[in-house]
Amino acid sequence: MLDLTGDIVDLLRAITDVESVSGNEKALADLVEEALRALPHLEVVRDEDALVARTHLGRDERVVIAGHLDTVPVAHNLPSELRVVDGEERVYGRGTCDMKGGVAVQLAVAAALAEPVRDITWIFYDHEEVDAERNGLNRLSRTQPELLQADLAVLMEPTAAAIEGGCQGTLRVRVTTHGTAAHSARSWLGRNAIHGAGEVLRRLESYDAREIVVDGLTYHEGMNAVAISGGIAGNVVPDRCEVTVNYRFAPDKDEQAALAEVTSLFEGYEVELLDIAVGARPGLDLPAAQAFAAAVGGEPRPKYGWTDVARFSALGIPAVNYGPANPNQAHTDDEHCRTADLVLCKDALLRWLSS
Repeated sequence: MLDLTGDIVDLLRAITDVESVSGNEKALADLVEEALRALPHLEVVRDEDALVARTHLGRDERVVIAGHLDTVPVAHNLPSELRVVDGEERVYGRGTCDMKGGVAVQLAVAAALAEPVRDITWIFYDHEEVDAERNGLNRLSRTQPELLQADLAVLMEPTAAAIEGGCQGTLRVRVTTHGTAAHSARSWLGRNAIHGAGEVLRRLESYDAREIVVDGLTYHEGMNAVAISGGIAGNVVPDRCEVTVNYRFAPDKDEQAALAEVTSLFEGYEVELLDIAVGARPGLDLPAAQAFAAAVGGEPRPKYGWTDVARFSALGIPAVNYGPANPNQAHTDDEHCRTADLVLCKDALLRWLSS
């Protein structure tokens, strides 16, 4: 059985050593469920390999604190190791950064606080590292959205123990240019679609990537070509070329506004939407978020990239990212979490939820 009240470093190592690559979360989910059901102040609900544990104290506010149990595949980095590097104590192993460090903090605080000043919904979910349709948080939002309702959500993604508010949205489109195929020895009889893509690339190169302030945080947008394909054979003028474009946009935009930005830039071209996920507003102007920021300290910063906070935003719940470990270590072979970050995050959550 997991020891939720002992040394948090030992707790992190214990859950790290239970391999939980996406699709194989059951063993760890079983252990977490057993530990949570031993806490009489929590109501525990299991949905496949996702667990929801809630207090019911009648507080004025309810907050969600969520983290995923799964990891990317192991790369000879289990079992965990405790090392001192450059004077820093670190726990190495698959998932220590993304995001079992955050899960360890959740479990330790859940056990420590029987009567928090805010009602808490603890969520431990499955399949975050794979396609969205299998994501446990996404499944809960579809089938039991009432379990996710709160005034604020905190996702324990690695942020090096700093608040990262909301997240950017992302979309990908395919911009297609057309030409006329011809033998390259008689190229004047054709029209080269790859050459035609030059104007698409020029528009991208001259695109004014804006900085937009949302709820007090400045999000830097970006639009980039991320792939290009075309050509028939080494002696044929190509009649088709496709440029894949990725747009990272501020969380003030919905799907229509983001797509309109892209189609406007490529007016006159065939533009096909491949995928889109809107961002999440941080809501740092709201009382629940302000109290969290005051307890954590430091200067909140925007989240560059997309995270599951967007699933809460879609339900009208402001959300922030906050967790131990440097996010640059996620998915690396030498993935690790600084033990000092575990203590910082645990203490910050205890301050926020106790006062």
